Amino acid sequence: VQLVESGGGLVHPGGSLRLSCVTSGFTFISYRMSWYRQAPGKGRELVATITRFGVELDYIDSVKGRFTISRANAKNTVYLQANSLKPEDTGVYYCNDDSGSFSWGQGTQVTVSS
Repeated sequence: VQLVESGGGLVHPGGSLRLSCVTSGFTFISYRMSWYRQAPGKGRELVATITRFGVELDYIDSVKGRFTISRANAKNTVYLQANSLKPEDTGVYYCNDDSGSFSWGQGTQVTVSS
């Protein structure tokens, strides 16, 4: 199994990023997928989850209305559109299934700073 995240970067508060996670080695459509993040000095937290067929299932309260999870089953890829970014969104973002079953990828760094 491989999970390869990309799309992070340094943005000003209020900016946007689109994160991508290309997966391989498992039957993508069989799994709910999630985005997680780990802020500096903190544990990893679940940010958003999407069902197998693309229904947005849940978001943590702090990102509701700003982040959107989506997936392209034909491309084995899950996305996270992050808008109106805040400094507290800073961290390394990872994808995995909704249980964190697979070995973690390297993540993609998101830094929100003026």
